[in-house]
Amino acid sequence: MLKIGNIEMKNNVVLAPMAGVCNPAFRLIAKEFGCGLVCAEMVSDKAILHGNQRTLEMLYVDEREKPLSLQIFGGDKETLVEAAKVVDTRTNADIIDINMGCPVPKITKCDAGARWLLDPGKIEEMVSAVVAAVSKPVTVKMRMGWDDEHIFAVENAKAVERAGGQAVSLHGRTRVQMYTGKANWDIIKEVKEAVSIPVIGNGDVFTPEDAKRMLDYTGCDGVMIGRGALGNPWMLYRTVHYLTTGELLEEPSPQEKMRIAVLHLDRLVALKGEKVAVKEMRKHMAWYLKGLPGAARVKDTIMELTDRVAMVQVLTEYVESLKQEGENVEKSVEVIH
Repeated sequence: MLKIGNIEMKNNVVLAPMAGVCNPAFRLIAKEFGCGLVCAEMVSDKAILHGNQRTLEMLYVDEREKPLSLQIFGGDKETLVEAAKVVDTRTNADIIDINMGCPVPKITKCDAGARWLLDPGKIEEMVSAVVAAVSKPVTVKMRMGWDDEHIFAVENAKAVERAGGQAVSLHGRTRVQMYTGKANWDIIKEVKEAVSIPVIGNGDVFTPEDAKRMLDYTGCDGVMIGRGALGNPWMLYRTVHYLTTGELLEEPSPQEKMRIAVLHLDRLVALKGEKVAVKEMRKHMAWYLKGLPGAARVKDTIMELTDRVAMVQVLTEYVESLKQEGENVEKSVEVIH
């Protein structure tokens, strides 16, 4: 069980807030696959205050997704606080998360995201100001440090706690590492031992066994799954099941993968319209197809498609061809016997 402020999750598996991925179409699938908490992709404080239509659409929360954490980012205290107030009073998100882990230069150049990792004093000041202005629980997602010479994870987490933050999610990589190298779980353990607020571990969790190892090794309160869930929401379901029962469920069949891929596509079409949805789904389809037999050829075809019917047709034909191959293999086995 994971509890953040007064919000109780039914388990401690959390979907990471991934930019360009965690819209309501994918988040709802994650929730249906048993995820305790889903996090929305980060939204700029200034874009919220400018009333940008696309940004305001990103603040939409389907009741079925709850509990949900909505993430904002910014480098200026005044605009961050005002944006947090909008999320607090005009959305039905349960938790307001502040991003201080995004490593992308266009974010850090604005004194936002991972840039905060260099200054525990700024963290305390910014988080305090947000906490004082809103009624929803405030959390922070951060990396362990800027680079190997500037790892202030323990100080930064303590600053979040002193400021009234209700939880911290920690990715065990530095800003310089981006997504390369190995995540440092030792630092997650150190942070967990240093603060009394919930700590959610993040980094290199690609299997249910990884999730259990992280929880056991670090003592953290929750496990956050990001890239491991791309095209693979079963990872969430299998992790919840494994942590609850100790039983490791089988991987889904290609047919099941394609069924959910089409559901994802249709929800994205309903959300963004066919033209945008099909274009966006190309990367998701590549993730859904990853590791499946003959997938490279299908991916190449999908990257050229512009309408839903054609995309579904390609996936249907692919599943049929796998079925046919399976039947042929079975017949040849019978002949041998």
